[in-house]
Amino acid sequence: MALAGSPGIRVEGGAVRCSGSWTIHRIGRVERALRGLAWPEGVAVAVDATAVGAMDTAGAWLLARTARGLERSGHTVTLRLRPEHEALLEIVTSSGAVGGPPRGRERARFLPTLGRRAWDSGRELGGLVAFFGEMGVTAARARAGPFRVRWRQMLQHVQAAGFEALPTAALLSFFIGVVIAFQASVLLRPFGAGILVADLVGLAMMRELSPLVMAIIVAGRSGSAYAAQIGAMKMTGEIDSLRAVGLSPIEVLVLPRIAALLLVLPLLTVVADVLGLAGAMVVARTELAMGAGEFLGRVAREIRASNYLLGVGKAPVFAVIVAAVGCYQGLQVTDDAGSVGRRTTGAVVQSMFLVVVADAFVLVVARQLGI
Repeated sequence: MALAGSPGIRVEGGAVRCSGSWTIHRIGRVERALRGLAWPEGVAVAVDATAVGAMDTAGAWLLARTARGLERSGHTVTLRLRPEHEALLEIVTSSGAVGGPPRGRERARFLPTLGRRAWDSGRELGGLVAFFGEMGVTAARARAGPFRVRWRQMLQHVQAAGFEALPTAALLSFFIGVVIAFQASVLLRPFGAGILVADLVGLAMMRELSPLVMAIIVAGRSGSAYAAQIGAMKMTGEIDSLRAVGLSPIEVLVLPRIAALLLVLPLLTVVADVLGLAGAMVVARTELAMGAGEFLGRVAREIRASNYLLGVGKAPVFAVIVAAVGCYQGLQVTDDAGSVGRRTTGAVVQSMFLVVVADAFVLVVARQLGI
């Protein structure tokens, strides 16, 4: 049958015969004719465009889009064109102008992509576990051998990770205590239980928030710095130079950083405890008319020593995680300049994730032990 107003397109069963001029000047008329066409259901469609006298990229694009739409609706489409028009159609489709692949193919690629990412994550986790093992073996050998402590390097890391991070840690801890105490006072004061603000802030800061927040701060500052520093050293060949002279990069670069964070993070946790309670005392005095002596007395009576020791005891675990992940990511840097940025970002994300996982694990173990 012939389409009204479009003598260049005829449908005969499953065959579509095209003729005339498929150029930019007539593309609107041809497109309207194609939209008004009732395609046969359940049969293969053969498009014969050998009778098309002229075709440019607009016509080739329209023909390719029509064929792609028929394929998405379940038809099998075959195209017959003149050789010069076939070359034009190949240029249009290879440029990506027609659009993406069918949705069915996109869904089909989901599982391989998911599997590939899971495999990459598993390899990354396996490499990190192997690095922890190598780090433990190196530390044991260094302890059994000559006593070599690089005090200057370790103190530099203590200054960078501890003293330089102290203002940020102190200010953040103070305002965390203020926020928690203010919200608790709003909730508890109508019930006449405002005095429980001291219990809530003391337990939250000492047991959970202080070590966790300090570990996140150190991960953002020191963990990323470790990855960037060691990554830059690997790109410039300094890591290979250490191995060439018989020195272990783990002993020279990793262990001093871990030792520094083992010393710094518990101290930052204690500072966070003190300043978090100080911020809560300010709110308790202004909102609940509770004096500092009463507030601290309540904390001393109700908060057990095990809660405080549990919070401080988490800090060395978090320190090892942050330092080890940062150093590991730095050692994985390749010659690509963008690799430093990717590994630095990965160090922060992985260390934060593992710190939260470790905190949850310690919480479950402490609950089972009745701490």
